[in-house]
Amino acid sequence: MGNLTADVKSHARELGFDLVGIASAEPLPEDGGRLDAWLAAGMHGTMDYMERHAGTAARPADLARGARSIVVVGLAYRWDEPEPEGTLRGRVSSYAWGTDYHKVIEDKLERLAAFLRSSGAGIARYYVDTGPLLDRAIAHRAGLGWFGKNTLLITKTGHGSYVFLGEVLTDLALEPDAPASGSCGRCRICLDQCPTGAIVAPFVVDARRCISYLTIELRGWIPLDLRPLMQTWVFGCDICQDVCPHNVLVKKGIHEEFAPRRDVAYPELIELLHIDEATYHQRFRHSAIKRAKRQGLRRNAAVALGNLKDARAVPALVRALADGDPIVRGHAAWALGQIGGRNAQAALCTRLAGENDNEVRDEIRQALAVLDGGAASGDRL
Repeated sequence: MGNLTADVKSHARELGFDLVGIASAEPLPEDGGRLDAWLAAGMHGTMDYMERHAGTAARPADLARGARSIVVVGLAYRWDEPEPEGTLRGRVSSYAWGTDYHKVIEDKLERLAAFLRSSGAGIARYYVDTGPLLDRAIAHRAGLGWFGKNTLLITKTGHGSYVFLGEVLTDLALEPDAPASGSCGRCRICLDQCPTGAIVAPFVVDARRCISYLTIELRGWIPLDLRPLMQTWVFGCDICQDVCPHNVLVKKGIHEEFAPRRDVAYPELIELLHIDEATYHQRFRHSAIKRAKRQGLRRNAAVALGNLKDARAVPALVRALADGDPIVRGHAAWALGQIGGRNAQAALCTRLAGENDNEVRDEIRQALAVLDGGAASGDRL
């Protein structure tokens, strides 16, 4: 068993994985209990698939009957990309700067699974965020890292929490690694720096307040009270990682597949607000950003422009008031209310007179109310 385990780990590293560990496929009752409590509190928001698969998530062998071991791998993705100055740009989480990690890791896992089969495995089923697995809990069991208070897995190998995870379930009896140990101590920087207060307690994130959830998973209307807190993020958020002391000396630029693509890390917001279908598919081909959908990115761009409060964005937002998508129209109205000015107010009044969608009308009225309040105080007009 020891020789086979060593061979599996060696092959995983030859395939380019930065981390590899072995966990048993036994149930994870404590982690499953925490998941159940989190779901019962409604902190998963609209992610109904998590509730549907909760019964399986803590029992890995249910996904592959007869599985005895899990080969857990990690691939580091962090790169440097300076933020351009002087333009109206948004921010994208660094995990989505390059090629879609699903594709990159699945190609490697397919070859790892083939190696397991050639070594006698009858089962070699792999996952990259595509199955109902508690991947971070399994990675912790496999010794790859430990949980930070932001709920992310923190590795001890110089990659911090900027690591993608993948798993191969197999019926081979491999030698398991010891679970990783580590601690945040009394540090609570990630809790204090989260703009929306999504980390409601150590090791507990309320997804409904998380910028990553709001910009990627949530479809439709972003809650009004959270929009001003989202800064200029249009896809995901890295704040709780960027402020973490364990990520200060993270190794960067390891895998070319994750190198920043042109105009992805800090996209031009006006261009993104009005991106057409063809350009959207071309620019984000083989990119994880497509998870947010074109509507979501345009909506997020409107919110980011509202938070920048730069009058240069007013003409583009006024144009968006006539867009065919009510979600885009409504969030553009909100942004105009945040920026203010006579042109913004006039455009909102004109649009209100001809708007037929009730939710968009409500957004316009609220934006005008903000402007009226600013006019009364002398702040906006």
